[in-house]
Amino acid sequence: MSQIQGHNYIGGQRSAEGDKVLHSVNASSGEILAQPFHEATPDEIDRAALAAQSAYPVYRSLSGERRAQFLDAVADELDALGDDFIAEVSRETALPAGRIQGERARTSGQMRLFAKVLRRGDYLGVRIDHALPERKPLPRPDLRQYRIGVGPVAVFGASNFPLAFSTAGGDTAAALAAGCPVVFKAHSGHLFTAERVADAVIRAAERTAMPAGVFNMIYGDWVGERLVKHPAIQAVGFTGSLRGGRALCDMAAARPQPIPVFAEMSSINPLILLPTALAVRGRAIATELAASVVLGAGQFCTNPGLVLGVKSAELTAFVEQLAAIFGEEPAQTLLNPGGLAHYSKGVERLRAHPGVEHLAGHPHSGRQAQPQLFKADVQLLLDADEVVQEEVFGPTTLLVEVADQAQLLQVLNSLHGQLTATLIAEPADFSAFAELTPLLEQKVGRILVNGYPTGVEVCEAMVHGGPYPATSDARGTSVGTRAIDRFLRPVCFQNYPEALLPEVLHEANPWKVPRLVDGEWQA
Repeated sequence: MSQIQGHNYIGGQRSAEGDKVLHSVNASSGEILAQPFHEATPDEIDRAALAAQSAYPVYRSLSGERRAQFLDAVADELDALGDDFIAEVSRETALPAGRIQGERARTSGQMRLFAKVLRRGDYLGVRIDHALPERKPLPRPDLRQYRIGVGPVAVFGASNFPLAFSTAGGDTAAALAAGCPVVFKAHSGHLFTAERVADAVIRAAERTAMPAGVFNMIYGDWVGERLVKHPAIQAVGFTGSLRGGRALCDMAAARPQPIPVFAEMSSINPLILLPTALAVRGRAIATELAASVVLGAGQFCTNPGLVLGVKSAELTAFVEQLAAIFGEEPAQTLLNPGGLAHYSKGVERLRAHPGVEHLAGHPHSGRQAQPQLFKADVQLLLDADEVVQEEVFGPTTLLVEVADQAQLLQVLNSLHGQLTATLIAEPADFSAFAELTPLLEQKVGRILVNGYPTGVEVCEAMVHGGPYPATSDARGTSVGTRAIDRFLRPVCFQNYPEALLPEVLHEANPWKVPRLVDGEWQA
């Protein structure tokens, strides 16, 4: 592998003009790693945005096949990163090699999936309504529509997925597929990882003759505001905290030209234990639920942070079993010291909050996070108490006992928007609680039955989104092929001569894409 430089990536060149530097940290030992990474100066941020803007006209005009070749090349470069890369990522994040290898496969798989979307062509949304000159009382003009990339996109790396939601992760893949050059802000928790992946993207861009500036990356804790406010940037992709996402939304809305921010921010992902399921398999559910909560040290945005059950002897037994399991769970190292600090504060807020009881979990000590189990009075949820609706990012969950079915519905109505909701149920429960599904449809982006939400399949049908504050825009998803929709906008041509139309709108359909012609789909 090439030597780490710690320089920003701007228009195909490396740049390190500023004196302020960042350092990565060994997540397990806390050792500060010696290599400095240069925070981008205001001028470097501007140049990165302008490089993306300069690349946009050329890049968006490329055929879907050409852009697909680029994405496939990125995937190949990622897959070629060797054992030394895996070791570097593990050092920065404390993630085991198997998890990193799996996440790398997901990252390259996302690129290849979007390449398939580009070759398929349906993302273009081609619609043609031929002229009707004889129509009365007024003739209809010839109208042709397709979708283009919105322009340069700023993408912010996520802490919890240093590959799949980071440098070449889902937001970057979707934006590049849409024809949008990217300015990526590297996450300070995995700077070495970001540079290695950025090198892979640049190698792929050079191999496939993409325009300089199609991918840019800048370092820095305080560069986000200037990037989001830069007039060249036309959309933002973000995965992180509610506070951070909301700040970006407010910045983008306050611009002279407001732009959309697609932020995935906060979710406690309620899991609903229905009575028959508890009676039939309560002990197994306790084991499965605990495993889901502590998986990956709870550092998943779909971690089940709220467990709801109807008062019964079976629920009481279940809570005792779950507390016993949590009491035996070992401590785990989190991705970075900042994550551990936030987790510790979240746990302490719950411990100190009136109406919340601590059921299991050892006191915090050292550099590792201790799994924790809490129980809250149902009235806190009915009163929309913010502490019990706030995500605690780590291996913890909160149990709430409701009196009956009516109160369960009240509680669900009181919840904020969520990424997921899960029903643990038997057939008898589905008929007895039939009203849950239409209610949950209004609250969440993905509803599960007899599974656990920690894990998001990258495929055509997946929705990783939901009503605020789960995301800033519930109409989109950040995982799955529909993620490309966030970075596209429609353009309509009226009575245009064919010679002036984009090729994809020509009558002969030279790109062979699916399209809606006079109300009928054509392959």
